[in-house]
Amino acid sequence: MRAQRQAIIRAVTNSPPITIVAIHGNGGGGFRWDRIPQPVAAGVVLRGPSLPGFSGRPLPAGKTTMTTFTDAVIEELESVQSPRILLGHGIGGAITIDVVAQRPDLVDGLILHAPVAANLESRLFPKVMQSMFIRRAAKRIISSWPMRKVASRLIFAKAPQPYVERFLAEYRRADAFEVMFDLLTAGWYESLPVLTVPSVVLWGEKDRVLQVEQAEAVEKKLADVSRHIEPSWGHYPMIEQPEDYARALAVVARDLIDR
Repeated sequence: MRAQRQAIIRAVTNSPPITIVAIHGNGGGGFRWDRIPQPVAAGVVLRGPSLPGFSGRPLPAGKTTMTTFTDAVIEELESVQSPRILLGHGIGGAITIDVVAQRPDLVDGLILHAPVAANLESRLFPKVMQSMFIRRAAKRIISSWPMRKVASRLIFAKAPQPYVERFLAEYRRADAFEVMFDLLTAGWYESLPVLTVPSVVLWGEKDRVLQVEQAEAVEKKLADVSRHIEPSWGHYPMIEQPEDYARALAVVARDLIDR
């Protein structure tokens, strides 16, 4: 029995870690993942790059397209040793879907955490944000000093106030914020193929930004999928409950690798 345990320990020690490449949603860039413990768990690490147009990273010259963002993710994945798990939150989920549609060979598993993807033609928020004036106003409001103070007490009550204030302030530097509403459309989503990479749809039952009822529609684009719902989570568990979030990610990532 002791010899068996030692063999398992040697195997884990000598194996490369599972790397989760985490793609953020709109606004705050890779700073979204900074409260998550590193490593996430034994044998599991997380990398959270900021995409072009976020956290002060400039957008490339010329027209901004989905390729602007997918190419950045592909470059990040190519720099990581397998096994690789791709995680997308919010609009990051939409971008990761597009990445996997192009390069399924680069990932061993996909985690879609409350992705902006399905039901884009019927959701109210995308309709409201069709106006460029409203998009710019929304970004200014979100990153404003009063909103940062209110959100740190009401929306992100479980997170440190300085972190929340910086997280929301980052929206002002997000040059890609406005363009996302032109790229993520019902037509874009319908054009995507069904993905065959092992996948998990991850959601918080208390999410009020993107309701858990959307999970079923997302799963229609995934051939090999399971669902993981956390009863106590809202939309930002990586900010409010980072240790709990890390534990869930480790479980989901290992499940994907073991399939």
